[in-house]
Amino acid sequence: MVEEGGTGKYPALMMTEASLPTHTIFRPKDMGAFGKNEKLPVIAWGNGACYDSPFEHVNFLNEVASHGFLVIAIGTMPRETGEQVKERSTSSKLLDAINWAIAQNKDKKSPYYNKIDLTKIAVSGMSCGGLQTLEVAADPRITTLVVCNSGIFRDPKGGMPGLPKLSKDQLKKIHTPTLYLLGGPSDIAYENGMDDFRQINHVPIYVANMDVGHGGTYAQPHGGEFARVATHWYKWQLKGDTQAGKLFTGNPSALSQSQGWTVDKKNMP
Repeated sequence: MVEEGGTGKYPALMMTEASLPTHTIFRPKDMGAFGKNEKLPVIAWGNGACYDSPFEHVNFLNEVASHGFLVIAIGTMPRETGEQVKERSTSSKLLDAINWAIAQNKDKKSPYYNKIDLTKIAVSGMSCGGLQTLEVAADPRITTLVVCNSGIFRDPKGGMPGLPKLSKDQLKKIHTPTLYLLGGPSDIAYENGMDDFRQINHVPIYVANMDVGHGGTYAQPHGGEFARVATHWYKWQLKGDTQAGKLFTGNPSALSQSQGWTVDKKNMP
């Protein structure tokens, strides 16, 4: 178990499913808690540098899962030896994750049978994974986006090789409430992310900055502040938890009064 399963109500584990060896699953250990009365929303995750393994985000993703989510991260499960998988992935693997969840929910032989809430699907990612998230944002099955330490370059040719080459026109395809989590002015993606925020005017959008740079707080115990904020967003958007939503709603929102955070929002209560 990662960090004793996280701090949430449902101790989580990291695993590989034989039916999806190209991805890493983070989910509550006890699936018996889910079914007719409570189902698992889906969170598909893309990694920094488009790596084909979530080794940089294990604490963060496991913590989120412990609050009652099925997290499906692009790439092979990180090895306990700490080896880093540097192969690259493509955005289509985010959609593979959604397709797999839909199939598992229908399969009577699956441990996920009738336990997944297919009306509540988030796509999220960090850095290059954030661009992967934006690349698939038009998919009608998605109900919210979380874009971390990322944003579209003003020049589509910008960035390192292997990044999705997106223009700012891509932002018009977003059709869901969207959260940007950025690392402040020292984050290499800060200007791109803030410019995205300025250009997105057609959906509810919230941007939150903590001055921790491009690396965020993912590797901190239980994913640090980024995990706390993302989990509140997921609880609000995917579980209808209005108490969690109070971190973002109201003027000022509670997060704006949390130490270290600077926020802005549009089209939101």
